[in-house]
Amino acid sequence: MKVTIIGAGNMGGAAAIGIAKAGHIAASDITITCPFPNLLTRYQELGMNTNTDNKEGIKDADVVIVVVKPWVVPAVAKEIAPVLDFEKQVVVCMAPGVKEDELVECFKYNGEVPAISYVIPNIAIEYCESMNFIAPVTAKPEHIAVLEKMLEGTGTSLVVEPHQLQAGTCLASCGIAYALRYVHAASQGGTELGMFPSDAVKIVTQTMQGAVSLLRNTGAHPEAQIDKVTTAGGMTIKGLNAMEEAGFTASVIKGLKAGI
Repeated sequence: MKVTIIGAGNMGGAAAIGIAKAGHIAASDITITCPFPNLLTRYQELGMNTNTDNKEGIKDADVVIVVVKPWVVPAVAKEIAPVLDFEKQVVVCMAPGVKEDELVECFKYNGEVPAISYVIPNIAIEYCESMNFIAPVTAKPEHIAVLEKMLEGTGTSLVVEPHQLQAGTCLASCGIAYALRYVHAASQGGTELGMFPSDAVKIVTQTMQGAVSLLRNTGAHPEAQIDKVTTAGGMTIKGLNAMEEAGFTASVIKGLKAGI
């Protein structure tokens, strides 16, 4: 499978590196395009193909991924639509802010539309720990299977409806920032309790990794695992109650809903 990524920004670069790291697609089968040659050097050094011309860059691709700002998507779509192979190539949009009907209209050429799907990862795809959302627009099940194969090993992928993408983005893409803000807050608390700042960060991140492993390996509800470490009159219940009194759960939900 050959993949072309249009856009060498943070998300485009992370996707290119993560897909290559996952090992199912060789770096030499990935092309990344950008009008600024200086931004492509890093990917050349990783063994990827690069091009400053989008139309040239997509010629041999099986999957064409558009990773630009939402307001740039229409211009890119109209540029490459005339040279797309509608029978062979699957088009992916990594800009959830672009509406379905707009995508279809932008890529329409001579009355025909290619197979189009959203794929929304988060920046952890660079380290193969992304939460990926796949939402078909005009893509059929066989096209979705191609995208699932492309993303294999880059994290966890979930096929959703396009109207669910905004919620998924709040939970997973924005969620990276929310999780990191918790790490920052807990580390500050650890420092106040007497740990060195760098040690506090290590402690909090490893503890988060442990919590994730508990849920992944047991499939249990979070509260079931919380109960295991919450003893009557103990430190944990006192801390949990203090956090709830300060509005912890309500603040998280309010923050997520603010992004909709």
